[in-house]
Amino acid sequence: MSILVHLYYTGKDGNARKFAEEMESSGTAGLIRQEAGNEGYDYFFPRGDSETVLLIDKWKDQASLDLHHASPMMGTIVRLREKYDLHMRVERYISDDGGIPSSDKKFIKE
Repeated sequence: MSILVHLYYTGKDGNARKFAEEMESSGTAGLIRQEAGNEGYDYFFPRGDSETVLLIDKWKDQASLDLHHASPMMGTIVRLREKYDLHMRVERYISDDGGIPSSDKKFIKE
């Protein structure tokens, strides 16, 4: 099982992108990627919305995510969110341990 979290950060005047850039340049994102149980932590930029950044955050299990939420890095993230006056929308998904059904695989080129 994995937990996949989509966090949509939205701001004004390019602040969401500035937030993502500071998360990377400060090393905070890199430290999160090194946390036990982190399976992915990447920012994406929606083509049609220059004021939103999508963070795709993947964790091994709820315990790993709970440890991340209790880490000192969360304080850094909260301060940066406030600095850039960001609002968030969150989607959470649990992985399908059965994998991709064969009926869907025919649409995937590997």
